[in-house]
Amino acid sequence: MGLSSQSYGIQSMLKEGHKHLSGLDEAVLKNIDACKQLSTITRTSLGPNGGFGVGVEGMNKMVINHLDKLFVTNDAATIVNELEVQHPAAKILVLAGKAQQEEIGDGANLTISFAGELLQNAEELIRMGLHPSEIIIGYTKAINKTIEILNELIEDGSDTMDVRNKDQVTLRMKSAVASKQFGQEDILCSLIADACIQVCPKNPANFNVDNVRVAKLVGGGLHNCAIVRGMVLRNDAVAVFVSGVDTSATETKGTVLIHSAEQLENYAKTEEAKVEELIKSVAESGAKVIVSGAAVGEMALHFCERYKLMVLKINSKFELRRFCRTTGAVAMLKLGQPNPDDLGYADSVSVEEIGGARVTVVRNEEGGNSVSTVLLRGSTDSILDDLERAVDDGVNTYKAMCRDSRIVPGAAATEIELARRLKEFSFKETGLDQYAIAKFAESFEMVPKTLAENAGLNAMEIISTLYAEHASGNTKVGIDLEEGACKDISTMSIWDLHVTKFFALKYAADAVCTVLRVDQIIMAKPAGGPRRDAQPAGPMDED
Repeated sequence: MGLSSQSYGIQSMLKEGHKHLSGLDEAVLKNIDACKQLSTITRTSLGPNGGFGVGVEGMNKMVINHLDKLFVTNDAATIVNELEVQHPAAKILVLAGKAQQEEIGDGANLTISFAGELLQNAEELIRMGLHPSEIIIGYTKAINKTIEILNELIEDGSDTMDVRNKDQVTLRMKSAVASKQFGQEDILCSLIADACIQVCPKNPANFNVDNVRVAKLVGGGLHNCAIVRGMVLRNDAVAVFVSGVDTSATETKGTVLIHSAEQLENYAKTEEAKVEELIKSVAESGAKVIVSGAAVGEMALHFCERYKLMVLKINSKFELRRFCRTTGAVAMLKLGQPNPDDLGYADSVSVEEIGGARVTVVRNEEGGNSVSTVLLRGSTDSILDDLERAVDDGVNTYKAMCRDSRIVPGAAATEIELARRLKEFSFKETGLDQYAIAKFAESFEMVPKTLAENAGLNAMEIISTLYAEHASGNTKVGIDLEEGACKDISTMSIWDLHVTKFFALKYAADAVCTVLRVDQIIMAKPAGGPRRDAQPAGPMDED
């Protein structure tokens, strides 16, 4: 082996094929670049969609994942989940977005876009000659100050709310839903609010998101959407005669020697009698509907029919649990006569035809406030999926407001105020981190800027007007995108939940500091032959 093929420095220590990137140019700036790419994708979807409830739909993205499934959405969480992000630094941003989605269920976009903006500014600072650790110190001071200011911006009297009051609920939910489905938020909000209020338990903090179901049926339009107190099962009533009621429940394994025809006949009869006895005992307990998680034998069906029992088959065990929650029934493990306590109750179980699809509807009006279903109608699957995401965001927002109902001004009013106050704060600092704090403050301008640009307005003009208004003490002035002017948002009633903003900014700042702390990247050689993205492009690839 000649000297020429040997590697020097750190390469000689590592196995062949490892990559090692270090220093500002190679590691830090490359990381920042990857993260910026990610946030450019999500940023244009940041209409009202990051919890900036303003009157314009963010732009949509079309993502086709590795399974060829098509997503058309502006929901940042869905977008970054479906993109298979390879770059390790960009993955940190994706994780921050996911954390936001898990915690609050809305505002993932704000998290990722804001983090991208912070990193872009950090890059400028590094080029100016600041060391990443100074930037981190400045950013940390800035986020702590931000949280302090954010608490001062909370609307008075919003810390208590009646979670069963529809107006108060829609007020807080509107911006989250408007972001996903602009122009339809009023219809959707009232649907979601109704559904949530119906299933809200005595102690609102225990609100379970899973209790508001969504049933998507193609056809019709938004105005056909409705709420069902209870469940909607996507299957036909053919299932009415199929349940895990089978003769096998009575059979024991064993060998039976049969000598004559009579014995065979008697054997079959006893089996029949056994099944009849079972079904009869169920019917006598007062039950009208049998729900089962598996198939039903022919013979059992025959007897169910004779005793006028309706039989529903629910294959998914999760659906089965929800069904139990809707009716208050107890799922029984083996066939036999049920206790009166185990029986559930439903006002009606009916098969209805909605838009050509036959569905089984289990209604429960008075009884438990257990499950309610939002029936969504729309012309295509993509639209329905996106509507479902909007409902999802609304329900999550409801859960968040049950825990903490404080609100801050929306429509970028909060962001401009934060930017203005942080700028003032940076002048008081003396170290090099004051530059970092000033840049952190500038990053907030991304919000009004993006909002204005996505709506086709002049961003610079809007931002300067906002600053002027806020400087003269009107801290609630935001952008009214429909008129393209700056207005007091309390007149337009655009509010954002304090928790959504709080976590989004916090996660963004944390993710940024994590990325900036990295100064070396050591990548192992991927196992198993060449990478899939390193295929030579031959004439085969031209189809």
